[in-house]
Amino acid sequence: IQIARCFEVTRQRCCRLEQDGRRAREQLARVEAERAALEVKLKHARNQVEVEMKKRHRAEAELEKQERKLQLVFEFLMREPWGSGALSGEQGSILGSLASRRLGAALAPGRRSSAVDESCQSLLSHSDISYDRTEDDVVRS
Repeated sequence: IQIARCFEVTRQRCCRLEQDGRRAREQLARVEAERAALEVKLKHARNQVEVEMKKRHRAEAELEKQERKLQLVFEFLMREPWGSGALSGEQGSILGSLASRRLGAALAPGRRSSAVDESCQSLLSHSDISYDRTEDDVVRS
């Protein structure tokens, strides 16, 4: 009778372990599906960041191009002797105030727009985001 009781306890323990194993496999399947979905989202986010960075670089290049044109026009107007006579008094005073503020330094190529906050750039850089699968391979082996 005691051996039969031990066998029954062992059988019940095996049943519980089988149920635990089944639940663990189901949870593993759910977590792997969630991980796969998150990897897809990460891939899309990386692509979006790359697209936005390209747009930003094109916009910055266009901004620098326009700033160089403006600088050339400003320098031309300030150098030409006929320019000061052809300009109205108000236009001349505006150019004078711009010259006193050193417009050339403000429009120097390579300058970033002050309206863009780049303090989070390192946090959002897609090159900083990486996923190392070697740990997964070791765990699964």
